Amino acid sequence: MQLTRSGAGRLDAVDVPIPSPGPMQVLVRVRACGVCRTDLHVVDGELLDTAIPLVPGHEIVGVIERVGADVRTLSPGDRVGIPWLAFSCGECEFCRSEHENLCQRARYTGYQIDGGYAEYAVADARFCFTLPPSYDDEHAAPLLCAGLIGYRAYRTAGTGRRLGLYGFGAAAHIIAQVALHQGRRVFAFVSPGDERAIQFARQVGVTWAGASNTPPPEPLDAAIIFAPVGRLVPEALSRTTPGAVVVCAGIHMSDIPAFPYRLLWGERVVRSVANLTREDARQFLALAAEIPLRMHTQRYALDDANQALDDLRAGRLSGAAVLVP
Repeated sequence: MQLTRSGAGRLDAVDVPIPSPGPMQVLVRVRACGVCRTDLHVVDGELLDTAIPLVPGHEIVGVIERVGADVRTLSPGDRVGIPWLAFSCGECEFCRSEHENLCQRARYTGYQIDGGYAEYAVADARFCFTLPPSYDDEHAAPLLCAGLIGYRAYRTAGTGRRLGLYGFGAAAHIIAQVALHQGRRVFAFVSPGDERAIQFARQVGVTWAGASNTPPPEPLDAAIIFAPVGRLVPEALSRTTPGAVVVCAGIHMSDIPAFPYRLLWGERVVRSVANLTREDARQFLALAAEIPLRMHTQRYALDDANQALDDLRAGRLSGAAVLVP
């Protein structure tokens, strides 16, 4: 059974044939698939060029059942993770300069290629990854986007000791643990009045947690904005030291309002993070094997994918939602 998008905001359950892998592909029986905010943007029609009908989902954990004729690196029985980046051309200036995340011919799982809200999925073997055995299927799934995109944003933010995280969901709760493990001070910012999110951030172990419109007890050396809310950009800038970096980590964000130049002055930087590279995946998964990350997940049956999306849309989740067929 698969779930395909038939209209903005909802998914329909349909039965389709099990896909067959191409020469460089693997057929994976899905064991778990994380529910990412990007899935919500896709389902709600907020992203352009979405392939419809579509099976969403790009935090896929599964076991290989069949491999294509030209696959040499993976075998049936291997457990793999399938992330957002499904293909890059390998030939353009971006790919040749280690920026395959910017490849203009790239394709993405659960957006232009059917993803993991299903019992089976196919993927290019070159874009699949072996997962640390210390994480079971459910808790490995969030590593594949919340972890990977969060890690790219984290590296882009630089090495400042005081890190602000705006929006404390799946990605932030993983990256907060990485930053704390590396000796940084982490300040979590949540929607005003969301006491549950504040308590969740404190449970993870952050240095401080409070409302997004509240000044932290110390100025920030860097901030990562995970919430898709453009007005948080000037808000975050106003809390930073000179030379700070503010990273917009999502694929979609509401418009950034006009703000006074004084907030940017002092060689502050605002930048976005786009997609991920396979090298990001290799580095982060190696790090996740070393750090005992505690993944906070909420499990849903595949049939309950719409409920999982609704809970994410309404802010009812702490941590990451995971579909388990």
